[in-house]
Amino acid sequence: MSLEIPSPQVRVALAADAQAACNVLRRSIAECCEVDHKNDRAILDAWLGNKTPQMVESWFVSPTNFSVVAELDGAVAGVALLTGAGKLALCYVLPEARGQGLGKAMLARVEEQVLCWGVKALQLHSTATGHGFFASRGYTDAGKVRSPYGVETIFFWKQLDASGVAGADATKRKRFCNCNSA
Repeated sequence: MSLEIPSPQVRVALAADAQAACNVLRRSIAECCEVDHKNDRAILDAWLGNKTPQMVESWFVSPTNFSVVAELDGAVAGVALLTGAGKLALCYVLPEARGQGLGKAMLARVEEQVLCWGVKALQLHSTATGHGFFASRGYTDAGKVRSPYGVETIFFWKQLDASGVAGADATKRKRFCNCNSA
């Protein structure tokens, strides 16, 4: 008898998800990123300072962002946020949900959205904790950058094209702006 791990459901985040998503962010940072914040209260307070339900809701409803949540058994267990400039600003999962495919599923959905916008590369600043995850997903490590809250991050980027994302259809791409159509 084998136990089946439920597959994550990824969907667009709603304003009503802000409280649960905020919980994901705060717990993931505090509990999973200890190698990054080293339990330094000042760093942790600075990092968590804008992780409030009200702020998360504002990120979710902003027309310049694209946010998704991953659910396990109907509960929010992961959150990712993409800016209109093609930057992955957040990608976190609950500590107990790590290794269950939530991060992979959310990242795949975000990559699809980047292509829908006509953006050809995705960039992000990863923690040391997330380094292996992004490297294993084909992202290029372009060096270290200090975050505003005192954590050393790794700048990653990935060139995307329609053939590199499951289900992508290059003929149906919408442009985020008209700046590239000449």
